[in-house]
Amino acid sequence: MKHLLLGDEAIAQGAIDAGLSGVYAYPGTPSTEITEYIQLSEKRRALSAGLEVKGKIFCQWATNEKTAMEGALGMSYMGKRALVCMKHVGMNVCADAFMNAAITGVNGGLVVVAADDPSMHSSQNEQDSRFYAKFAMIPCLEPSNQQEAYDMMHYAFDLSESLRTPILFRVTTRMAHSRAVVETIDTPREQNALSVPENTNHFILLPAFARKNYAELVEAQADFVQTSEESQYNTYTKGTQPTKAIVTTGIAYNYLMECLENGAESAYSLAFREASILKVTQYPLPKALIDQMVADGAEEILVMEEGQPVVEELLRGMVPSTVSVKGRLTGDLPRMGELTPDCVAQALVGDQMPVHGCQIPEIVVGRPPALCQGCGHRDMYAALNEVAAEHEGAKIFGDIGCYTLGALSPFHAIHACVEMGASITMAKGAADAGQFPSFAVIGDSTFTHSGMTGLLDCVNSKANVVVLISDNLTTGMTGGQDSAGTGRLEAICLGLGVEPEHVRVVVPLPKHMEEIKQVLREEVAYNGTSVVIARRECIQTLKRHLKQNKK
Repeated sequence: MKHLLLGDEAIAQGAIDAGLSGVYAYPGTPSTEITEYIQLSEKRRALSAGLEVKGKIFCQWATNEKTAMEGALGMSYMGKRALVCMKHVGMNVCADAFMNAAITGVNGGLVVVAADDPSMHSSQNEQDSRFYAKFAMIPCLEPSNQQEAYDMMHYAFDLSESLRTPILFRVTTRMAHSRAVVETIDTPREQNALSVPENTNHFILLPAFARKNYAELVEAQADFVQTSEESQYNTYTKGTQPTKAIVTTGIAYNYLMECLENGAESAYSLAFREASILKVTQYPLPKALIDQMVADGAEEILVMEEGQPVVEELLRGMVPSTVSVKGRLTGDLPRMGELTPDCVAQALVGDQMPVHGCQIPEIVVGRPPALCQGCGHRDMYAALNEVAAEHEGAKIFGDIGCYTLGALSPFHAIHACVEMGASITMAKGAADAGQFPSFAVIGDSTFTHSGMTGLLDCVNSKANVVVLISDNLTTGMTGGQDSAGTGRLEAICLGLGVEPEHVRVVVPLPKHMEEIKQVLREEVAYNGTSVVIARRECIQTLKRHLKQNKK
């Protein structure tokens, strides 16, 4: 069967057809559509089967990436195939479980999808998740197109079970959010049966067991390299002028092919038209293929990779010093941001041809992101700004979500925003330093993701902070997924030890503005930790719910 699929959807369908038993994820662009596709697929299957679905796939959102990784690990230990999905910064959140999963190994296949965001379209940084695979010493796959993304999911689960190790599956924004025709198999693989090893010491990281496991992981590195060298997804083609060579990874291979094909009858890619080409979509790097490229006479290697110069740096230690390695570090390709066919073409021809990018006409007006009209975050910020202005030097620490846009016009309300959950602990640290007043703004989903522990720190040290949880009853920034704490935020705050009289709930609407400001003033006057929950449903999900109710 053939389908027109996003890269994310190809990954999801590939996992389903490979016998997936559970997907564990926290929504984050550009990875969100993987889990959403599986959820939609399960709903359709449930409806067609009268709500009784044989081999049902677990597909509820996790509270954060760490709990997602741990849930998938537990399913894998039971012999089932599990998928973990997140954006690149989510790898930081799950790093503890991820790194230790490489030491315990797996039972059922375990694939971790990390969707990187070069050019920071919706992210705080440009980190490259391939470093995590190298750090953990496990294999990494990086498809170059949507068909490969589908096919490689089957391969990834098989590889995970054969090598008894987790597999990192790295994609980038363009791969995740572009569409192509994908051919799928007719009959999905059956899910694994429940199967637990008799001896589970491998899964217990007491030092005595961990040392043995780690020695086995180190010994397995040669097998990982051999598997990469023999992989159908790593290919080497000797050129007619092999003194020049190109190493491409992931989607960069598509950009290279586009340049070479478009330049068939021109000087577009003259310098490297007859070069040898090594396509890398499985790591560790295939050393034998690199050695062959050098043996064939490569004197100059141009490395094209999306993200940071991971391969470029590794190649410098793998080839003779007489071989020139070029790429992002040498300025032949941009050091930051996404690759494009234009910058790849420029690297191929040097100064012989200018880059022809799409110029934005002057008549086109810039449209910076802004909070939706009617959004409850707007009324929350309007009240907060007025109260903060009553105190010279007030500081507001923000968090990750739609409400981060409060840093922009017209509110300009946020003084710092770093990562998920940091607002509360940064506000605490500022208060510890003597800052007054110190506010933290955090969303409901982000609060349960990683803000709860920060609030507990505040309670334990009686920090003089006011925490505003802007509760829009959903995970709004990524499209309106369920929020883990909906209906329970007050109970959570009370359970963490916030005094009951200092857990306040307000409704952010213009008609309640005076009430909201008065509540904020009262909590600023309280010398301790207080929480104000500003609760009103996201305007976008409200519209959808009203539309559904009419039907």
